[in-house]
Amino acid sequence: MQTIKPRIAIPVPTTSHLNYNQRAWPGYISAITNSGGEPVTIDIGATPGAIRALAATCDGVVLPGSPADINPALYGEHREPTTEPPDPAREQADYLLLDDAEAHRKPVLAICFGTQSLNVWRGGSLVQDLAPLPVNHPAGSKVAVAHAALIAKDSLLASLLDPAETTESGDFLRLMINSSHHQSIAAPGDGLRIVARCPEDGVIEAVELDPDHPLFHVEHSPDAAPWFLLAVQWHPERSYEISAASRALFNRLIAEAAKYAARSSLAHSS
Repeated sequence: MQTIKPRIAIPVPTTSHLNYNQRAWPGYISAITNSGGEPVTIDIGATPGAIRALAATCDGVVLPGSPADINPALYGEHREPTTEPPDPAREQADYLLLDDAEAHRKPVLAICFGTQSLNVWRGGSLVQDLAPLPVNHPAGSKVAVAHAALIAKDSLLASLLDPAETTESGDFLRLMINSSHHQSIAAPGDGLRIVARCPEDGVIEAVELDPDHPLFHVEHSPDAAPWFLLAVQWHPERSYEISAASRALFNRLIAEAAKYAARSSLAHSS
């Protein structure tokens, strides 16, 4: 019997930076495919109705990076000179995918810009520019290891990490990561808890759904499976081949998407 691959919705990163799309896109597609998923391209220029219809056929979501910045008006701030122009089409596509994921508890993995988008969607805010800080957060794709992240041991994220790739630091696990951003989460959105920071400057590097939040459980039932919602500020798709931790993030997303697909199929057949 052939196993059906879970369908993973992934929006095209940007409407205007086509070189970025061509450079970045293959990494996400490869990571999803190699972990056992079927990438489903979301054209961010499509109508909201078309995006909703395609999202309804998918079992999970990956929100990728982007060279754009979130419109600060969405979190109640004026745009600073260092903030890049927004990409309204990408913002709309992310929100439509997240609305669908929340409504049906489809698993979500957010990456870099996707993490910031997710946070603002949940009502959180962003640091508009990290330039004054001592760590080189905008290091870019050519720097394989930019700095460390301290990850809370009691987190979902920590449970996914390969012990051979981390070292212990009190109540945290130290993981070396890449970095390619100049903004970050300021105040986490509703239901999101901080699970990783950069030890040198405290920049938030990952958030996940708080187990105590009502959204955590499917259909708000404490006995049901938890909703998988994980967001990292680095780029695991870039380090997929060399990092077990990076592969684990995508592997878990696909596993959760397969569970969703099975639940959905059972519901439709009953």
